[in-house]
Amino acid sequence: MIPVPLLTTDQINRLPERAREVVEYRKSGLSLNHIQGCSLGCAYCIRHTYGLWDENQPVALMSDAQAVEELVNHRYFQPHVTPIQVFNRATEPFLPKVRPHTFAVLEELDARELTNHVLVITRHQLKPYDIDRLNQLRHLKVTLLFTYSGIDNKEVEPYPSHVAADSLKLMSAPTLRRYRTILYWRPLVPGLNDTDDHLAAAHELSKHADATVFTGLFYRDQIAEYYKANGIPEPYEDTARRKIVPETLEARVLDTFSNSSALFRKTSCAVSYAHNLPDYNGHYGIRELCDICPLSQLELCAGAHRVPTAEDVHQVARVLPEADKLQVVDISERAAVVSGLETEQPRYFLQHALGFQVHDQRHPHHAHRHGRADIGWKAVSA
Repeated sequence: MIPVPLLTTDQINRLPERAREVVEYRKSGLSLNHIQGCSLGCAYCIRHTYGLWDENQPVALMSDAQAVEELVNHRYFQPHVTPIQVFNRATEPFLPKVRPHTFAVLEELDARELTNHVLVITRHQLKPYDIDRLNQLRHLKVTLLFTYSGIDNKEVEPYPSHVAADSLKLMSAPTLRRYRTILYWRPLVPGLNDTDDHLAAAHELSKHADATVFTGLFYRDQIAEYYKANGIPEPYEDTARRKIVPETLEARVLDTFSNSSALFRKTSCAVSYAHNLPDYNGHYGIRELCDICPLSQLELCAGAHRVPTAEDVHQVARVLPEADKLQVVDISERAAVVSGLETEQPRYFLQHALGFQVHDQRHPHHAHRHGRADIGWKAVSA
């Protein structure tokens, strides 16, 4: 293969600080991003927040082999436990130039006989030969999440949604396959893709997937600034650190999918369901999240639900120097509430190690909002 260009040390040193972080813990997994740059141009892309928006041609910070080494030797990585995400922050994993690197990473991880979840999020065109190559992976639990929005405003989303829809249908068609497919229905944005027709189209498409997740828009300050600078209509008056799904929009989604048995609010719930496993993020204690889950999945999650003690939390945290000031504020059936962590990443490590929700006291989760932004929701007590 012809690899994407490899940056020099000087070029890497000139990147924004967060862009230089090849391995980063995000909520749904430990994220590997040694390839950066994307030409698809989605206005709401998370790359805005990493200082990478102007990088539209993929480049590499290191070789695939080096990147895998960095991942599996990272202090947050636990073999067979930590969910992994590949190229979900700074590029599209199935861009023609990036595709060989995606498979190189998957095959290298699989050769190590790791059984971790691996999430690959894409909106690009997949090919029939991708089916065969993915089916050769013997150990990893691979899930393809097809980002589909139905947005037809080219200023917001230049790359057409029908490509992801077609790829989902193609990759879901084989009766025998080792990987799983998810309709990643996002971002749902009022006024852009929330008509009855949009909802009905997503429902029809969901019939091809092993499961469906719906979620809203990450509307961070940097994304809002880009919208304003480019004259794109702003969907909300305020920004938020969490995804925005207004209460009335969620209600309409649930109504449209009332006869569906595989609709989920959380990525980890859908991925776990598709592999017939309990949720690795331990959402089961937050009962209002589970009211749309199939009974079979509820039973799996109930069987795995273990409320840790404060000592359990501290025991897991002992391997992390950045958790030396950790305090356990409260533990309930819903979650362990902690303080003393400067960033989100060690919290995600604790959550996956324990298989139980871990919340930061500074960012409370309000009842019925499912860990989403408060925008568009009536006041509800926690």
